[in-house]
Formats: sequence, C-alpha cells, structure tokens
Amino acid sequence: MKMPLQLLPDDFLYAETRPFKNAQKEVIVSMEKLYETEVVTPVHGLLQHSSLPHTKPVGTMPLETLPLDKKTFENKALEQMPLELNPSKKSSDFNQMEAKSLEEHILRLQNLCRICGVSFNTNSYDMKFLVNGPVDDVTQEVLRKMGYDDCFWPELIHNTFRIDVKTDTEARYPTHFCYKCWCIVIQAINNTTNEDAFFPISTIVEWKPHSNLCSICSFSSGARKRKGLKQSPPVTKKPRVATDALIRPRVIKRKDHVNSTSLLLAKKIVNCKKFHLTSKLLVLDYPNNFIQSVSCQVCEHLLADPVQSPCKHLFCRTCILKCIAVLGKYCPVCRFPCGPKEFLSPVKSFINVLNSLVLKCPVTDCEMEVRLGEYSNHAQNHKETRMKHAYSPVNKGGRPRLHLLSLTRRAQKHRLRNLKLQVKAFADKEEDGDVKSVCLTLLLLALRAGNEHRQADELEAVMQGKGSELKPAVCLAIRVNTFLSCSQYHKMYRTVKATTGKQIFQPLHALRNAEKILLPGYYSFEWQPPLANVSTNTEVGIIDGLSGWTQCVDDYPMETISRRFRYDVALASAVKELEDDILEGLKHHNVDEFVSGPFTVVIKESCDGMGDVSEKHGCGPPVPEKAVRFSFTIMSISVMNENDEKVVIFEELKPNSELCCRPLSLMLADESDHETLTAVLGPVIAEREAMKSSDLILEIGDLHRSFQFIFRGTGYDEKLVREMEGLEASGSMYVCTLCDATRYEASQNLVLHSITRSHQENLERYEIWRSNPYRETADELRYRVKGVSAKPFIETQPSIDALHCDIGNATEFYRLFQDEIGELYKNPSTSKEERKRWQAMLDKHLRMKMNLKPVMRLNGNFARKLMTKETVEAVCELIPSERRRETLRELMHLYLQMKPVWRSTFPARECPELLCQYSYNSQRFAELLRTEFKHRYEGKITNYLHKTLAHVPEIIERDGSIGAWASEGNESGNKLFRRFRKMNARQSKSYELEDILKHHWLYTSKYLQRFMDVHNTLKNGKCETLPPELISEEDTILKNNSLDF
Repeated sequence: MKMPLQLLPDDFLYAETRPFKNAQKEVIVSMEKLYETEVVTPVHGLLQHSSLPHTKPVGTMPLETLPLDKKTFENKALEQMPLELNPSKKSSDFNQMEAKSLEEHILRLQNLCRICGVSFNTNSYDMKFLVNGPVDDVTQEVLRKMGYDDCFWPELIHNTFRIDVKTDTEARYPTHFCYKCWCIVIQAINNTTNEDAFFPISTIVEWKPHSNLCSICSFSSGARKRKGLKQSPPVTKKPRVATDALIRPRVIKRKDHVNSTSLLLAKKIVNCKKFHLTSKLLVLDYPNNFIQSVSCQVCEHLLADPVQSPCKHLFCRTCILKCIAVLGKYCPVCRFPCGPKEFLSPVKSFINVLNSLVLKCPVTDCEMEVRLGEYSNHAQNHKETRMKHAYSPVNKGGRPRLHLLSLTRRAQKHRLRNLKLQVKAFADKEEDGDVKSVCLTLLLLALRAGNEHRQADELEAVMQGKGSELKPAVCLAIRVNTFLSCSQYHKMYRTVKATTGKQIFQPLHALRNAEKILLPGYYSFEWQPPLANVSTNTEVGIIDGLSGWTQCVDDYPMETISRRFRYDVALASAVKELEDDILEGLKHHNVDEFVSGPFTVVIKESCDGMGDVSEKHGCGPPVPEKAVRFSFTIMSISVMNENDEKVVIFEELKPNSELCCRPLSLMLADESDHETLTAVLGPVIAEREAMKSSDLILEIGDLHRSFQFIFRGTGYDEKLVREMEGLEASGSMYVCTLCDATRYEASQNLVLHSITRSHQENLERYEIWRSNPYRETADELRYRVKGVSAKPFIETQPSIDALHCDIGNATEFYRLFQDEIGELYKNPSTSKEERKRWQAMLDKHLRMKMNLKPVMRLNGNFARKLMTKETVEAVCELIPSERRRETLRELMHLYLQMKPVWRSTFPARECPELLCQYSYNSQRFAELLRTEFKHRYEGKITNYLHKTLAHVPEIIERDGSIGAWASEGNESGNKLFRRFRKMNARQSKSYELEDILKHHWLYTSKYLQRFMDVHNTLKNGKCETLPPELISEEDTILKNNSLDF
C-alpha cells in the first residue's frame, strides 16, 4: 500500500539530532557489547545508549516536557542502581531468569509504549492505541481535513518516527503506544509549513527478546537485592533508591513550549493590549492555575467573548479569529485542525464565573471596582464622558451646541462634511466607491460595540437582503395600485414603523430608486441602422412634448402643456419588461433559446380625448380643461423557427385591459384642435416612421437580439380617425372611413361593400384636393377626393372600433325603441314634443323594469345593459302591435348573434359557429331594415351600422379579430388620469402632468403587476393554484406581510 503522505522530511525531523542512519548505528548495540559495558541502566525494560560519551541516558519524557536540543538530564534514581556482571555467578543468574515465565513477560510488555517505552498510567484517562490497528475517529477526521486518504497506524508511525512496526511480534514488542506519542503523530500530520516543529524522541528504543537477563522482568521486581551480583566498588557506589512504583525520569519544563514560535507570532498578530484587560487588574489574589484557566492562551489577557476549541483550549474570539486568518486553520497551542465554525462558547457556569471576577478600572482617576461582566457598560460611560469633553467647544456666549440628531439635514451635512469626504476617499480607494456599504458596516460595528446585537442582527439581515421589510418594488406596486400620494404613503410608513417597531415599508427615496429601473431610459440599446433625425442617447426620460416643434415667427404661441417619452426609448423599456415571457415562449415552442432574431413585434396604437379633466372645486373652472393621451400596446411577438415557420412566442391575452395600454404622451389640449394635435404628435410620428426601417438591438437573456416593429393605428374612434386621416366630419355624405360609399349608396346596398381607403390613397387625394390639377368645380373635386379635406398626418389601420361601434348601435336601437313605442311607421311626420314624450315613457319604463337610469350621453355600461333580450321584452310591453314586437325581437336576436364576432378578442376560438353564421345574420338583419324599418333607413344609415353589416367579415379575415384592436384599453385609462392627478396634485401643471405620466407608466408595468397578482391570489386564498415559478423571494415576503387594500 502506497503511503499517501510525507509528514516530516528527514532533515527537518532530526534538525537538532544526528542523521537517522548514524544515530541508529550508535544506539543499537549488540547483546555481547552490552555485557562488556561497565554499567547497564535498565529503564522500564529499555536499553538506551546515549550518542554522547559523557551524557547520562535520556529516558522517556511526556510531550509537554521533551526538549528540542540534545541536552540530557540526570536520573538520580537510575544512576544509583549500577549493575555489575559477575562472571562467576552468571550460571546461577541465568537459571533464575529462566524460571520467569514468558507469559509474564508478555503481560509486562502490554503496559509499555512501543515508541517511547513509557509505562501506561493506571488511571482510566490514560489512552493507548493499538500499533497494528486502524486509526481512531479523531485521527481519521484530521487526515480528512488535511486532504489525505485512509491509512493505518503502521504507516503513520513509520512516517513520523521512522520505526517499522509491521513485523512486530507479541513476545518481543509492545502492542500499544501512548497518548503523548499519538499527539506527536497528530502534530506531524498538521505540520504542513514545517514551522515550530520538533522531534521529541532523541533515541530509538531497541526491544530485546526475552532471556534470562531480561531487564523488563528484572526491573519489575523493584528494589529487591539481586543475588549473584557483585557489589560495585565503593567509588562508584550510590545510595539505593527503594520504590514500589515504576521509576520515571525527572520532568523538565519545555522552554520552547512556553516561548513557542507560533505563540509568539500569534501574540504579535493579535496585538490586543489596548482592548483586552490584563490579569493584573484582578482585585483578589487567585492561584496561578486559576488565572491561566480564565486567560486567553494567545494574548494571556482575561478572556473577552471566550470561545473553546475542539481541543479544549480557551481563546478570546477576536484573538483566535485573527490567528486563524493569518496562521491557518489550526489551534496555535497544539496545532489541532479546527475552523472558525468549530469554536463554541464555553459552558454557562464558566461564563458566570468569568463575569463575576472583580477587577479595578484601568482608567486613570477611577478607583471603582467592577465585575468583568459589567465592565463594558462602565467603559462606555468613560467614553461618553471623554467624547463630551473632547467635542464640546467653549461657549463664548452663543447658543449651546446642539446634538447631531436634533439638527436639520443641511446642518448635519455641514457638520459631517469632513467625515463624509474621508469616508468617500476610503470607499474609492478600498471598496470601489461603495460608500453605502462602508457606512452600513460602520453602523453595524458601532451597534456590536454597544452590545445592541438585536439591532445589529436586523441591520445585517437588511444588508444581506434577508430583512423582514418589503422590497422597494413591492412597496412601489402597493403605492401605485392604491393611488397613494407621497404624504399618504409617508404617513403610512411612519405609522407602521412606530406601531410594529420594524421597517416593513421602504422610505420614499428607496421607491424613487426602484422607479428609475422601471421607467424608460434605464436600459441601453441600439438601432441598426441608426434612426434618422433621432438622438442616439438612450438615457432619456420624460421630455417636453413640444420639444420637436419648431416655432416660426408667424405662428401663434402654443398654449398647451405636454409631456411624453421618446417613442424608441419607451418601446425598448416595454420589450425589456417582457424578457421572462419571451424566454418562456421560446422554451415552450421548442425554439432555440439562443436565437438572435429578428423578432417581429406588433404594436397597437391608440389615441383619444379624455374630455374634461379639470378638478371640480365647487362649480369647476369657467373653461373646461381637456386632455389627450397617446398610448401603445404590445400585441404579439413572433420569430421564425428552424423550419422557417412563424411562431408566436408572446401574445397579449387581454389587449383591451387598462394594464396593457402603455402611455406615451399626455397633453392638456382638445382633440379637435388640429394644430396643437399635429404639433405634439408630429415628433412621435417622425420617430415611428424612422423605426419602421430599422432594427432594435436589445439585450434579452444575456444575448443581444434584434427586434422589428409593425405599427397598427387601430385604437382610434370615428372622430379621431377622420381628424388624423384628413376626412370630413362624421356628418359628411361619405359615411364610412373604410370605403368610398356615400350615405345613400350604403343605405341602398347594406352588405356588399369592401375596404378601399388607405393612408397612402388619402395622401394622394389630398394633393389633388390641394392643387386641383383638373380645374374642377367644388362639387366635382369633392366627389373625386371622396371626402378628403385636410392632409393626413398619422397612418391608421382601416378597422372598426368595437367599443364605439357597440355604443353607436345601442344609440340607434334606443331611438328605434322610441319610434316603435310611438308607432312612427304609421305617421313619419311627428312633432318634436311627441318624440320627447316617447323618450320619457321609455326612460321611465327602463328604469322601473331594468334599473337603467337615463343618461345625457350613452356610455358603454348603458349600451351593454340596453342590448339584451330582457330589455327588448320590457320594451315590447309598450309596443301595441304584436307583429312589430316579433320583428323587434328578431332584430335584437340577430344583433346579439353578430355582436360577439366583433367584440371578442379571438373570435375563431371563442365563437367559431357565430363567425360562420355572420354573413347570413347580417343579410337577414339588412333585409329587416329595408322592409320593416324602411321609414327610418330610406336613403340614410348610420356609419357604425354600415360598418357592422358590410366590413366585419373582411376585417376579421385580414386581422383575425376586431375586439382585440379596439380602443377600449385607452378609454378605460381615462379614469386613471383623474385618479393620478388627484394623487399627484402640485402647483405647477407641468410637474403635475409629468407625475401623472410617470405613475401611469408604472401602473401598467408588467414587473409590478406580478407582485399585485400574487398578492391578490394570496389574499383570496388561492395560493395552491399559483405556479411555483411565480413565487419568488419578493412574493414570499409579500405573503408574509400581506396587506388589505
């Protein structure tokens, strides 16, 4: 078996002895030469021969008393027992020795150490180890810590003492070795640096076979007189020593152990004279052994925060940690391997005895005697007194110097300016400019020094990110979703902190730092090729909406306030928030996760006026304050897989939700003000046009990926589409924004129409309208351009706004109900008073039957409740004719069959049967309008009813949905503007608008929505339905500290 370790080299083991081979030759002598010697010195059955001619035998010594040099000591007890060999009596002596039993000899060998020859003590604490057996558990653990393989005692003894015990026999050699030799083996295993090492065995014991002159058996008889031996001459005769026990050599204290190199070096390392108390301060005189037991083994001062090593040595905590950090992971006293985690506190009784020691205060002019456990508080009083005198300036008649905490923030900065510069310089030099970590560490050390360990533990947990408080992102989500102003949140923060005693919520400055990551302008990106007329700076936040408008001399000043994000920066931030969804989509569809693109991103744009948003104080302002919001929604993200197939890796499931509509621009203006709308949205449209021909390079999943954008302006109502595409108002004869049909043509042919208008065609018609190249009259020119009267400035996607289409159709049915109540088909020429009476009758009946309160202007909620079968049944109670009732019921039934097709987000999945029946239902609906309601739709029809009957199938075939591309998400965000304005009420409207835009963006953040979704799920008790991947560290904290909003 190959030995796995070389513990001590030869030249080091015998640094102060002769070489091993020479020493062995001199020590081992033959039996014949031994008999020729003049004096034989048996020591416990050992025959030893000194390497020096005039030196007495060394004998065996414990580990603590073995010298490093070759100095020997006199064993007076052994020197007084010379034995002369008398040849005349040799035969009689041999006869006596032959009588001794070999079994008795073997039993005596079992009481001797195989290596040093020392006999074992009779007490139970003296351990012994089998020479040819396996190593014990402690030695095995030491070998494992030092990185060695498993081995047996013969190999370790051979490497340590150069003694081969594999061929030992029981009749000649002892079978065990002592604990002190075991300590030498452990020290040799740990001695990897060859520092402070020594080899305590200066001679090698030679074990002779049992014979008549066996010194082991003869020496065990004690002081009995040996027969047949000639007495020594008087000159050499010495007094006889009579002992019943085995004779041991005189113990000499090791000087090198007291002044060990490692202990001296450790004492220099700790250098704790200024911090730890010396034992000289003790009031009472204690025994030296007691003082040593309460003193540190390294610094020899009184134990401060004592710890006990696995080898049962006591140290100060700071002293032993410094020694381990410099010297290595072993005990500096016995070199037993041990790490910082293995040091444990002593038993409580020892701590009580240590703290009860009375000592004198070392401070000058202080004669107090305090206990050691109370000395820290006593020293703190001295420190406070000293600091008070040191930092208290002489009062020259001014006001007294205030405490630091009672000063204002500006005064605190002024007083600590020098310290701040020093800390910053240290942080720049040592900690890479991390001033926060340096200050927190200083505070942590101050708390530890003041024995405020509870606060220190909480601070340390906060520094490690394991505190009990909520994360800043969670607090930000709570504040934004509950619409708390700064003062309201700060009041809640202080109340919770004062009530619970813990900082559960984060302060406002922590929330502002969290906002920077979520707002546009934080992540860096690149466009290839670079965007035309757009800056390459990516760290752009909220800017002035009029920054891109160049004012001429003749232009009137723009009286509006606008704030917006740069379009490309906002898109990059929105795509970055979908990083987890993109990576999950790639994995779900088995697409290579390292694909770099290009990814196709489809964007839905929305713009709508919010009406009067002025704060209603009393009767409100004399002039209504209107606002307009431009927003976008990421509808889907797709990529080509390995088979060149388009794979949709992300699709917005709720595109009409207010949480998906990201605000881009806010302005205090009227949507009818064409000049203001053009000036504010002009730069946005320029950035949009530049992004169409460029790719966004953004880091997603630690890889740079490219994104291409497709913009679809479908989130506009009828009024705004006509405004942006330059068409005539809704009262024009050209009823539709999708085709060129006039109102008369649409009433004659209700179904068969196709989409013919486009943004490019409207631009061409505008040029014809502006230049009139054919010199036509006004009517002829109007007929040629099909209602184009202004220059289109925003490209829109020809589509139907499902929300306003539903409201427009409900308005038409509301009027149709009034006509049927008054039987208008019999007498079309009725007065206005009669119509008002029919309306009042209908409103009263709907309020009584359907709980529908009359409104000045039909809204979405009223429209949804009105267009139901129950409402028709209630209205039919007011209609006299049964045939007209059935017709009205059929008309409503057909409408309710068609409505889900354009209102649903995914009609092919949600209502496939109704989608297939839509053409039949629309034709039957149109037939009823031409026949039964001819009096109302003769030569005229509403624009929304025309789009519902003529263009729905074509749009669904092109886009796949109508409801998903509606402006409902932007419309539902109108109430958010008013709530955020109330939340961020400020004196300046520009700052107020900036805060509204910022908090509206945070409200729609996907990152913050995860926290609120988890909170709502936990609040409703549905934690088991939550996927495991959504429960992160922040979610766990939110669960433990869930609040009700």
